[in-house]
Amino acid sequence: MIKTICAAGLFAISIAQAQIIRTEESRPTTPREDAKPNTDTVPDVYALNGAFERIVVLRFKYRADLLKGLESAAKEQNIRNAVILSGIGSVRNYSIHAAANRTFPSKDVFLKDTTAPADIAGMNGYIINGRVHAHITLANETGAFGGHLEPETNVFTFAIVTIGVFKDGIDLSKVDDKTYR
Repeated sequence: MIKTICAAGLFAISIAQAQIIRTEESRPTTPREDAKPNTDTVPDVYALNGAFERIVVLRFKYRADLLKGLESAAKEQNIRNAVILSGIGSVRNYSIHAAANRTFPSKDVFLKDTTAPADIAGMNGYIINGRVHAHITLANETGAFGGHLEPETNVFTFAIVTIGVFKDGIDLSKVDDKTYR
């Protein structure tokens, strides 16, 4: 019984010492753009067709910043338009953001934990005209969570990210534009 109480107390202390920082940020464009209704000129869904020029596999070492590494590799590898196909590995800590509301102007919640390790259960996203838009799914002993990858998500054991680089000619400029509606 005493061991159970001590273990519960240590668990409570470890939870209390968690370094989760939670902030919210409004992401308005302009009041006019945020109030803009859907138009018939933009279809509910549209298709872009392209072919991969090459596949790039990136391997990150211990303590590397995932987002900075992706941005650096995109520049070094001259990647303009690509899809992030997968990612695996583990992190020492994380920084992400996710949608925090369902009406415009949009709001994001930023979650950062400087002490929480997690497995990378998946990564996907796009490189759009050289700009990285990456999403990450992380998992720990309590479950899975994720969102947009932010700076200061540092690798633990390793990370591997696979990128499909499109041949020239595909225009991804509107795929993540929230005002294109």
